[in-house]
Amino acid sequence: MHYNVHTLSNGIRVVHIPSESPVCYCGLIVNVGSRDERESEYGMAHFIEHTIFKGTAKRRAFHILNRIDEVGGELNAYTTKEETVVHATFLKRDFDRAAELISDMVFNSTFPERELAKEKEVILDEISSYNDTPSELIFDDFDDVVFNKEFGHNVLGDSERLATFDGTMVRDFMRRNYNTDQMVLSVLGSMTWKEVVRIAEKYYGCIAENKRQWTREKPVGRERTRQRIVKNTSQGHVVMGGIAPNAFDKKRLPMYMLNNMIGGPCMNSRLNIILRERNGIAYNVETEYNPYYDTGLFSLYFGTDAENLERSIRIVNKELARICMKPLTEIQLKKLKRQMSGQLMLSADNGEDQMLSIGRSVLLYGQADDIETSCKNIETVSAKELLDVANEVVHPERLSILIYS
Repeated sequence: MHYNVHTLSNGIRVVHIPSESPVCYCGLIVNVGSRDERESEYGMAHFIEHTIFKGTAKRRAFHILNRIDEVGGELNAYTTKEETVVHATFLKRDFDRAAELISDMVFNSTFPERELAKEKEVILDEISSYNDTPSELIFDDFDDVVFNKEFGHNVLGDSERLATFDGTMVRDFMRRNYNTDQMVLSVLGSMTWKEVVRIAEKYYGCIAENKRQWTREKPVGRERTRQRIVKNTSQGHVVMGGIAPNAFDKKRLPMYMLNNMIGGPCMNSRLNIILRERNGIAYNVETEYNPYYDTGLFSLYFGTDAENLERSIRIVNKELARICMKPLTEIQLKKLKRQMSGQLMLSADNGEDQMLSIGRSVLLYGQADDIETSCKNIETVSAKELLDVANEVVHPERLSILIYS
């Protein structure tokens, strides 16, 4: 994997990953998310992600939506705790169109009050839909269990704060947080590097420099706890987990591997085997590891019938304790490494995922490892490193638990 990086005079970085496919991808990744909101702004980062589609100095909402759709492409955006991303999928011939539109949306949106009012209703519906999906809602509630409210609050926000948002608040948030040295324009496609730089200079080089003047405060973790919330659901939902290595911790790679082994995407994960295949008491079992700038979160989720809930928790705790007691055998470790390397290679075949992954890496680390380097790094991880991280992060005595019942 080869990629090029160029920094514009205002600090925006430009990344290009060459590809022979006629389908191209482009995204502006901004280092701002829900954790950067003040208490009165909870939900603001997500609100902006919605409202930049609602009109610019030269386009109305319909023209924004139609600009990429009419040439067969796709335009989308998302918000996380630490990122806001606007991205497009298109054919090579439409690169100029996509790059210009994303720039116009992010830097020239006008946030008309009439459109803001309409979008609030849309987000209220999104919040209601989320509340009706306990298998998703429980993850956000679990963030509140593990972290303080400043970090753990829901990305979507709440109806009370949402009602107070106006154009002035939106523009103030963007001035403070949409800093040019915290942005990466990531492009994957068959266009030349020279063309990518030319387009980037044309539509992003003219943006006034606005470097970040503040630093993030490390979130405060809460004491280990067990909480139960009564919900009108047909089954019980459980999340267990706790604080994990951050994005710069040398234990990050062993933690990724451990997460994959315990409950990753493959059907042979430890918890899928023991809960679903052997005991038949859970349909969906999964784990997540999210490394953030200065902290991390490991979470383990499953849903089961009410009568099997406590039994499932005991089974999970027993398996986690077993993982923490003895290191993997040489054969087990070799299989895990082969599986991890295979997943990495398969993910590299998805152009959009690759564009976003490399862009995020450049934003956070200033560089991105190629697949070969990543696979070599996986090979260096020892069974003892995995055991040490397991005892530090996933031992049952360290985990908080949240139950919907």
